[in-house]
Amino acid sequence: MSILRRKSSWWTAGAVALAMALPGSAAAKVEGDTIILGAALSLSGKYSTAGNHTQRGYELAKKIINDAGGVKVGGKSYKIDIKYYDDESTPARGAQLTERLIKQDQVKFMLGPYSSGLTKAVAPIVEKHKIPMVEANGASRSLFTQGYKYLFAVLSTADQYLTESINLAAEQARADGKDPASLRIALAFENDPFSQDVRLGVVDLAAVHGMKIVIDDKLPPELNDMAATLNKVRALKPDVLVVSGHSKGAATAIRQMSQMKIKVPM
Repeated sequence: MSILRRKSSWWTAGAVALAMALPGSAAAKVEGDTIILGAALSLSGKYSTAGNHTQRGYELAKKIINDAGGVKVGGKSYKIDIKYYDDESTPARGAQLTERLIKQDQVKFMLGPYSSGLTKAVAPIVEKHKIPMVEANGASRSLFTQGYKYLFAVLSTADQYLTESINLAAEQARADGKDPASLRIALAFENDPFSQDVRLGVVDLAAVHGMKIVIDDKLPPELNDMAATLNKVRALKPDVLVVSGHSKGAATAIRQMSQMKIKVPM
């Protein structure tokens, strides 16, 4: 797990701890001296790799906070614990389990799921029940244009994720004595809200630099084979290849580029 991921998860739980101390907050679910948070995570299914990373991040944050004495609410110190359910990487299941955590398990504070799609499914539920949710894995811009009052995030929006790769390409072109506008860009993005938001940021910045997009492929949700896109890359020889498809897409791209001996400057 990266330092950035650890810090993000630490601040996620820390932000929830702050919310619990705010005047007027809903009474938290407490068992003894422990406040129970809730999270529906992708522990199986398509997003299971990232979902399990998310759980480990939350557990690390819990350990750090509890080892430091917990959180103080109303002058009393409480440990925190987290009740998890497996949303099976399915938005409908995520929404169902969020309802269960709030209504049946009486959880008053939520930690977010993995992915923009799952977060979009859960956000209206926590909003309806007025339950604060802090999330670090749903970065789609549209999540932050709905006027949600109970959704809090500790991350950049998706359109910023890969823009610096385009700035880096432009910088390197100038260092090589080239005009950044001469660069040819290949895009391969999974056709989901998160990845398409990442794409928009790249497209906008490529236009600022005057770069030409020569491949702009939408990848299927069940991403198992990128050979068609990579054959285009072999034929058109772009200067930069940008791929976004969550953990599975990244692993597929790296594996098949090696197998097919695809060479791209960046």
